[in-house]
Amino acid sequence: MSNILAPFFSRAKVTRTHTVVVGSGAAGLNAAIQLKRRGISVSIVTEGIAKGSSFNAGSDKQTYYKMGQCGSARDSVLDMAGALFSAGGMHGDLALTEAAVSLRAFYNLVALGVPFPQDAYGQFPGYKTDHDPAQRATSTGPHMSRDMCKALMREVRRLGIPVYVGHSVTDILVTGAGRNRRACGVLAVQTRGGWHAFQADNVVFATGGFGGLYSQSAYPQEQLGAIGVAMEAGACSQNLAESQFGMASVRPRWNVSGSYMQVVPRLYSTAHDGVSDVRDFLADAFVSVHDAYSMLFLKGYQWPFDVRKAVTGSSQIDLLVHQETVCKGRRVFLDYRQNAPGFKLASLSAEAYTYLASSGATQSTPVKRLRKMNPRAYDFYHGHGIDLAVEPLEIRVCAQHNNGGLAANHWWESVNLRHFFPVGEVNGSHGIGRPGGAALNAGQVGGIRAADFIAAMYPETTASHEEFARALKTALEENGAFLDRCVRSTWTWRDCRSEFQRRMTMAGSHLRSADVLSAACREASAQNKRLGLEGCRVASASDVVRVFENRQLCLAHYVYLSAQAFVANSGAGSRGSGLVVDAAGAVVAEDPRFRPFVAETRVGGNPKRAQHRWVACRPMPDGECWFETIWAEFNRGDIYSRR
Repeated sequence: MSNILAPFFSRAKVTRTHTVVVGSGAAGLNAAIQLKRRGISVSIVTEGIAKGSSFNAGSDKQTYYKMGQCGSARDSVLDMAGALFSAGGMHGDLALTEAAVSLRAFYNLVALGVPFPQDAYGQFPGYKTDHDPAQRATSTGPHMSRDMCKALMREVRRLGIPVYVGHSVTDILVTGAGRNRRACGVLAVQTRGGWHAFQADNVVFATGGFGGLYSQSAYPQEQLGAIGVAMEAGACSQNLAESQFGMASVRPRWNVSGSYMQVVPRLYSTAHDGVSDVRDFLADAFVSVHDAYSMLFLKGYQWPFDVRKAVTGSSQIDLLVHQETVCKGRRVFLDYRQNAPGFKLASLSAEAYTYLASSGATQSTPVKRLRKMNPRAYDFYHGHGIDLAVEPLEIRVCAQHNNGGLAANHWWESVNLRHFFPVGEVNGSHGIGRPGGAALNAGQVGGIRAADFIAAMYPETTASHEEFARALKTALEENGAFLDRCVRSTWTWRDCRSEFQRRMTMAGSHLRSADVLSAACREASAQNKRLGLEGCRVASASDVVRVFENRQLCLAHYVYLSAQAFVANSGAGSRGSGLVVDAAGAVVAEDPRFRPFVAETRVGGNPKRAQHRWVACRPMPDGECWFETIWAEFNRGDIYSRR
């Protein structure tokens, strides 16, 4: 054993805290703040303050979804809950809770200094986003989640909440059995070497989405996700097949939604060298160049891939880009320097031309239209070394968001692992579809709800030191044995990772086949088994972090593919962002009978196996309130029921 690896075979440092928050994005930071305000001792454990999606992701106009509150527009908790619930595959109590707490979460951000636009009278205006029947969306601009994180981090520092940076969590420490199984802390590998365990009565898990699972991903490079750690601990998940995909630039990773599409840049493909064999493939697929680019304009409104728009609507474009890049091995570019051959602005659809004319964006080239309509969109790429007036922008159809994730109740506590609270994108509260920006709202609501429940029901320390010590000992022994195998392995962690990332992009993206998924699931299971038996090569201390990332990511990729295969083979058909085709390549229509159900997944056994079942969506509560009744239930503490 080398001296570099010696710290990983020694005892772990142990820190005690009442509640540990894993992750430092917008959801995790808010959860920590809410806990501290309620008098709970809390610590944050993170790989890096500015490494997740909240700090690094964004779009043309990043969106926050909350209940409307401006002018004469009528809205209510039940109206918003209905919009969240209507797409199907979502539990009604979660929809109601996300709607009811949305303004509480929103005004907390306002109080912390997030600069949401307001008028001279204090009204916060809204606009329509995708899947939104009202004008509930708001934004501070393309980096809104970063604005949120900056404001939340200021409050974390003001409150003096400890933040442990450079920690990658490898294990949720668990004790008990059956219904009494519970979290009692976490174990993390430190980037500087060695182990650090946190003994905690509660674990708030805010590790974000599945950025590390796909080779074609809109997630920032730093955002890998850690849902596999929770799966390893036996936490139940749901709706893993319900994800969101859309076109994004390759470098930097950034969603090309909104203005980037509405100014109708030229779209073309090339050979792998990025220069030769230029083809205007988009125009070739439509009756006319103007039909093609009128459809491209609509991608600004309808950026996420949607099976309902895949045959005759704007999602045809995603499929064409996928065909060029994944099926043909070509490269695709947006070109803002020039219009497509034969293109005339005035020949666009009435909707597209009216929008551009009303925005004053009728200039002769796409980049001029972009700089007129949304100069910040142009400035973003310029700030990353790409001048859209000089060079084209390479794009692909990328994984962008997981509507599914870990399963929790309406207090954001895991349905089968007590004292464990998944918040943010790792929590699978969304259904088949969701209004744009609902994810940011759900993350803030989840932190408030988890803190409320912990303060009311779990304020004391109930996990014994002996139980924690046993769980820690088991984790360290298993991790040590895994590292022993890694030291001897010849399989590089990069080769291991690229294998499952390619498999996810080929089989588990927006275009799916039951047969392909079943085969990919078998391959994924075999790779996960191989990784457990063989490990992957460790040559330095930094490699230790990478191989433990691979361990949980590889498990997660198998579980996701298994869940997608289960849904496809069940006959649910095409829905959300998952277009299912049969063996002949024909689209399999959605079976609406599955909409009132959630696909639930549990992982267990050795080697780990995924088991799935359809669970009826919990109904929407009526939401009507009689003050005296609620007052009495609140005073008795009856509102904190786990079900």
